[in-house]
Amino acid sequence: MFKTRLISGIILVAVALLTIISGSYVLLFTLACISVIGMNELNRAMKVHENSFQLLELAGFAGAVLYYMAVAVDFEKYGVMAIIGILILLMFVYVFSYPKFHAEQVMASYFGFLYVAVMLSFIYLTRNLPDGKFLVWLIFLCSWGCDTCAYCVGVLIGKHKMAPVLSPKKSVEGAVGGVAGAALLGTVYAWATGGRMAEYALICAVGALISMVGDLAASAIKRNQGIKDYGRLIPGHGGILDRFDSVIFTAPVIYFLAKTVLGI
Repeated sequence: MFKTRLISGIILVAVALLTIISGSYVLLFTLACISVIGMNELNRAMKVHENSFQLLELAGFAGAVLYYMAVAVDFEKYGVMAIIGILILLMFVYVFSYPKFHAEQVMASYFGFLYVAVMLSFIYLTRNLPDGKFLVWLIFLCSWGCDTCAYCVGVLIGKHKMAPVLSPKKSVEGAVGGVAGAALLGTVYAWATGGRMAEYALICAVGALISMVGDLAASAIKRNQGIKDYGRLIPGHGGILDRFDSVIFTAPVIYFLAKTVLGI
């Protein structure tokens, strides 16, 4: 299992490096594909998808593609319009196919669009900021870095449970170590790339806090639905949502923190 997890992790990092360094439409297309896969995983978990693909699901996938097209043109002009438009599209399917779908399925489908497609799009938006080729890596530094540091500190000195019912293995000490580790990684990264150390450390620390919420939120959904993993796409890691659960929350936070703290 460890070997499988390591190999798939290396491949995942290589794909991330290739697409994020390339940026532009390569990154946009990759994120759109990841979003559709992630939405499908969530649809299955939330019982929107049953035996086959339904019109409601297909409308959600089409909405994600349309949203990414709006992002590609101009997020500030068309982003919110697209987000509202997708809701109208899903409601259109709901009312004109009534009573085929339940309101809970519509809400789950729209939640999946916001939770996966919209949140992940901020990786692309961060990449397009001034100095975005450097700033975008803060998303992964503070999420995956926090996860690694929190695990190491938790194993070594973790005693106080942070969320005993939801995630018994996570500790308060591990959480503190994760935030501190992410801040340290941000500082080192700033030094290596000529960034502003204090600001990068602050951004990574806040991002690390939010990444833990993302991780726990994904776990809570899985527990509510009685599943272990969202999928099997990534051997040893599970599905897209199992690997990107913290990144989903961190991406928009880093985007807005970069604009606010760095004055971009």
